[in-house]
Amino acid sequence: MMSQQKHIHILGICGTFMGGIAAIAKQAGYRVTGCDANVYPPMSTQLEAQGIELIEGFGTEQLGLKPDTFVIGNVVSRGNPLMEEILNRNLPYVSGPQWLADTLLRNKWVLAVAGTHGKTTTTSMLAWILEYAGLNPGFLIGGVPQNFGVSARLTDSPFFVIEADEYDTAFFDKRSKFVHYRPRTAILNNLEFDHADIFADLAAIETQFHHLLRTVPGNGLVVSNGREESLTRVIKRGCWTPVEKFGSNDGWNIDADNRVTLNGVAQGMLQWELMGEHNRMNALAALAAARHAGVPIAQGLAALAEFKNVKRRMEVRGVVNGITVYDDFAHHPTAIDTTVAGLRHKVGNARILAVLEPRSNTMKLGVMKNALPGSLKDADEVFCYGANLGWDASEALAPLGNKALVKNNLDELVAAIAACARPGDHVLVMSNGGFGGIHEKLLKRLAG
Repeated sequence: MMSQQKHIHILGICGTFMGGIAAIAKQAGYRVTGCDANVYPPMSTQLEAQGIELIEGFGTEQLGLKPDTFVIGNVVSRGNPLMEEILNRNLPYVSGPQWLADTLLRNKWVLAVAGTHGKTTTTSMLAWILEYAGLNPGFLIGGVPQNFGVSARLTDSPFFVIEADEYDTAFFDKRSKFVHYRPRTAILNNLEFDHADIFADLAAIETQFHHLLRTVPGNGLVVSNGREESLTRVIKRGCWTPVEKFGSNDGWNIDADNRVTLNGVAQGMLQWELMGEHNRMNALAALAAARHAGVPIAQGLAALAEFKNVKRRMEVRGVVNGITVYDDFAHHPTAIDTTVAGLRHKVGNARILAVLEPRSNTMKLGVMKNALPGSLKDADEVFCYGANLGWDASEALAPLGNKALVKNNLDELVAAIAACARPGDHVLVMSNGGFGGIHEKLLKRLAG
């Protein structure tokens, strides 16, 4: 029987998304191998633990593996030596989202979570509510939800929860990833301008979100943020599916005391540890989507009381001499704003030292730089790593006056933060990358 086992070879396997696909393909009985430019932990160890063979680099000798299909991640572009040879020899290849949709999602009730912000957290909440309700969902999430400890799994349940990204699919398929998933339940969490490297403006992203709506069946459900004009425009362009709004009184809402209402009728209390208005909105979206899959609201609220956040969402990395160091994934000005505001709400008048690495493609291009000072207004001191940017961070943060400091050298940045920090301070490190291991360096420095 094993001789019949299908084999896929994944190019760009170490990203969270492609690594997740690798894990669930393996669970589905495929032989899975893969390669990437940088094969390193934690993704490499996670994959190797699952018996997935990894190869460093994109050498053409990998053609010798003779897989049934090459699955191509969106880090791969023309000029990649292995990809060029796949094209030259006319070998079968497919994008990750399309392979997933065609092979593993075909007979599933897909619940997709789209939006500029909060996708990972909301997807994790939704998967956890279904799990708590005994529905045993499969999922693919762009982060590690702490209730599960893995970013992806395949189950025999009809339900599959997926983080639905608007970023493009592959070098040969410029549609957003999410048009492949054919969700029955679609969350439109929010919609702002992002991904300036591939989208010209907000209207271009709205078009992609409308393409997603075109794929949702009439007997499905669209759960949409009622506070976003952009999403109102998207739905006006055509929607063939019932819509439930959240964040407004003609749908799901939540007050300052965490009392949840649906069409003005009280549904219960949200009792949990998470901070911030954005997370309360995420919770409403997850409750609405879970209810569509058959989970009563009271059970959804009980599940959220036991929800643990995703790694790198306001995660405490250590406390030294009364100084708390947090790690957070925030990298878009809106996310930075809500993250800092959430911490401010929690710590009251204590000092917040915000530490920022602008490293997403959008941030590197400087498209959002003018929004940065405003997003950091709730911080007492601001430290920014200015290396490798196409713009001047000192100039962009000038409106903050002497409370902002920019350094192009990581060790100098760490030294400056350590010199400023005093007992009772909260150091909030924000980046969508590893930030050169700044958390450990800082904790070590503070302890020393």
